[in-house]
Amino acid sequence: MQMIIIMVFMAAAFLVQMLFGYLQLRHFTKAYTTMRRIGKVAIGKRPGKIRAGTIVFFAVTDSGRILKAQKMQGVTVLAKFRDLKGFTDKNIKNLQEKDMAHCNKLVRLAILDAVHNYKVIMSGGVIPEKHSLYKRMITKAESLATSKK
Repeated sequence: MQMIIIMVFMAAAFLVQMLFGYLQLRHFTKAYTTMRRIGKVAIGKRPGKIRAGTIVFFAVTDSGRILKAQKMQGVTVLAKFRDLKGFTDKNIKNLQEKDMAHCNKLVRLAILDAVHNYKVIMSGGVIPEKHSLYKRMITKAESLATSKK
């Protein structure tokens, strides 16, 4: 009987997590769509492993002038996008540390990632995909197996 209760609890927790993940994804999509209507969107992220994850959006003109900035930061699926003040009318290509002085370290790193991504894409480059932890573990295991042969 106790095993059934534990299994039901685990299934319910899984379903609640799926629901909250879905709601957060909907919120992300809505925020991105709103920003996309304003202009091109530069996205920067700083994934959180133990600390809060951070995503920043910059709606920019063709010349790089920032029209609107938003951030989402948190450790749970309840995190929401909020306006990021102090960046409107600045040029994303010329952002400096003093422009980010009012931001915490994780937001600054996400902003620097957005600036980097913007510069790479606007120069015609491609941003390489970052592999997940699982993919990195498989790649490492494969390289160890082939080096022992």
